[in-house]
Amino acid sequence: MGGAFQAQGHVQMITRIFDYHQNPQAACDAPRWQVIDAKKVIVEKGFAPDVLDDLHSRGHDISIAAPEEFGGAQLIYKLNGGEAAGYLAASDSRKDGQALGY
Repeated sequence: MGGAFQAQGHVQMITRIFDYHQNPQAACDAPRWQVIDAKKVIVEKGFAPDVLDDLHSRGHDISIAAPEEFGGAQLIYKLNGGEAAGYLAASDSRKDGQALGY
């Protein structure tokens, strides 16, 4: 993730993992959104139509964008229980990459 999307992408990953208890791979795979300006929002395919209808009814200009618009993520998450518990890695399917921990 980079550029104007970087901060928004980080918020989406953190929210999905810690507020919605998704594992890092599910958070990476989920459809993303980006606020372009006050009312312009781009989204990936995969959002429920009622979510997009609700945003539109609130005055947002919604458009579908290609996955390349939303960067890529690789995550390494330390599991509870210390080093013996290990790590969980995730890599985004939007780009080539791999998440490794040593």
